[in-house]
Parts: sequence; C-alpha cells; structure tokens
Amino acid sequence: MPMINPANIFSLSDLSEAINIVPNRYGRLNEMGLFPVKGHTVDTISIEEKNGVLTLIPSTTDGGPGVVGSRGRRKLRTFKIPQMVFEDHFSAKELAHARAFGKNVKETVQEMMADKLEGARSRHDITLEFLRMGALKGLIIDGDGSTVLYDLFAEFGITKKVVNFKLGTQGTKVANLCREVVRHIEDNLMGEVMTGVRALVSPEFYDALITHPNVEKAYLNWSAAQDRIGGDLRKGFPFGGIVFEEYRGKATDASGTVHRYLDEGKAIAFPTGTAQTFRTHVGPADFNETIGRVGQLYYAKVTPTRNDRGWDIHTQSNVLPLCQRPGVLVELTAS
Repeated sequence: MPMINPANIFSLSDLSEAINIVPNRYGRLNEMGLFPVKGHTVDTISIEEKNGVLTLIPSTTDGGPGVVGSRGRRKLRTFKIPQMVFEDHFSAKELAHARAFGKNVKETVQEMMADKLEGARSRHDITLEFLRMGALKGLIIDGDGSTVLYDLFAEFGITKKVVNFKLGTQGTKVANLCREVVRHIEDNLMGEVMTGVRALVSPEFYDALITHPNVEKAYLNWSAAQDRIGGDLRKGFPFGGIVFEEYRGKATDASGTVHRYLDEGKAIAFPTGTAQTFRTHVGPADFNETIGRVGQLYYAKVTPTRNDRGWDIHTQSNVLPLCQRPGVLVELTAS
C-alpha cells in the first residue's frame, strides 16, 4: 500500500482554511473586536494624514498612477508588515506508533495534522494578542520580547499622555483624574467617533483602585448590584466615565522568559466604538500562490521530508496591528 502524502491531500488553501477555523482560545482584545482585520495585497502599507484625518492609500502597480489628493496639510507614513513563522514536523515513524486521542485505533494523518495546526494556531494567537497590546500601548514589540518594531508616538510625532492616579494617596480625587483622561481622549479623536472609554489595567492597579477611599464605596455598591442581577464583575467596573477592566495577559518567549502584557501598576485607557482608529493590517504570505492576493490572518503549508520519511509543517502570519491615532492612548499609573 503506498504511503499517504498529505502534500497531495491538502492544498495551501485547504490547510490555511483549516488553521483559520481553529477556535481562538486566547485574547481579550480579539474578543472585544477592537482591532478589525484589513487585508492587503502587499506587505507594506502607507497611511496618510490630511488635516488631522487618516486615510489608507491603496497599492499601485509599478509606474502606475497614485492617489490624487486635494489641497491641505498632508503627512505620509509607511509601515512594513512583519512576518511571524512557526514550523513543526512529524515523522512517518511517529505517525505509525501514534494512537488516536481517546480511541484504541491508530491516529490518521489528518488527525495528527489537525493537532499540529491547532498547536501552531495557538502560538500565532498569543503573538497577535501581544502585538495588539503593544499597539494599544503605542509601543509594538516583536515576539522576542525586546525588539521595538514601531514606536507609534515617535512615528506620529506626538508625546504620550501619562496620568498618575496616585492611588497610594488617600486624598486623591480619582474622579477628577478620570475626567482628565476622558477629555484628553475626546480632544485627540481628530474627527473620529467613540462610544465610550475603557481602561485595561494590571491586577495591582485594579486592587489599588477599588480599595481607594474615594472609590471603594462606589465599587461596593456597583458589585452588590451586579450580584443581584447576575452580572459578571470581570467585564469591567465603570467609574468617572471610564470602564476599568483587569487584564492579566502574559506569554513565554522562545527563551522561556515570561512577558506580562501590562507592567505592574500600569493601565492603558483608550476609546471604544471607533471607526478607523484601530486596525490589524494583514499582508499575503510569501508563497508563489499568494502573489497579488489579499492577505489573510494565517497560512499553513506541508511538504514531505527527504526520502518521504515525514512531513514539515510551515505556518505563518503577516500582521501589523496599529493604533492610527496614538494621541487617544493614555497610560495610567497607580503611583
């Protein structure tokens, strides 16, 4: 009986579709839908700002006409979409001795492939959440945990707004500081709309906030009301025009170092319900089949190893989450 070759069973589109439909199990920012996905046919995007309004410029063929703009003060910024690759492998011998999960039968090529794709997808998901949180903080860090891909405040030539909530001081007027944050965000929308302001906060910030003398009573009343109606306290505590939500995201890099997505005692406030402020820009994979095609979040490809002794799995994502109005981002500190 000839050996089954997955490269002849699964095309690039089949495998990429398979990895794309694996459920996302990690990522509050994904759940919120804060960074909608926009696909591109190239791996470089240009964002134009005209009179305080940002617009995307579509790509053109070499030597083709560009976008004709009207008069006004304009700035053009270009961003390269980074590529994230994860590769895996399984051998024919490994498959021959594998038992299907929960069954007393041999595992099939399709089952092992699905298991490998699910593991790859989880890694891409965690990386995407890390990049999105970086964009939300205005400093996008690579998956190695240290290399700066983009400092959005430097790119847009603005100074980051930082508000010290002084939660270690009993007399702090926390509500006044909340209003300062909200007003700053409103002033920097640059023609954008919003439905509210939310802050993702570290556990240390959240504990200091809800136990502050000028906040504690409001929190106890709100939590008691949520208990009566069966509400979920984890969805956020509204105070002073801001919904405060504890965020505990973290991940481990290739060297084994654990990275918190929010530093101790820190928080980030941002507008919700915007139309153009947040985007996840997606480029195509660097395969022959994807030239000129609109990018998608994840790609997967399998090739047989030398002498058909196993299979190599290649997965990749080409993504760049951006906050296109970083002036609306406000860093909060507990003390």
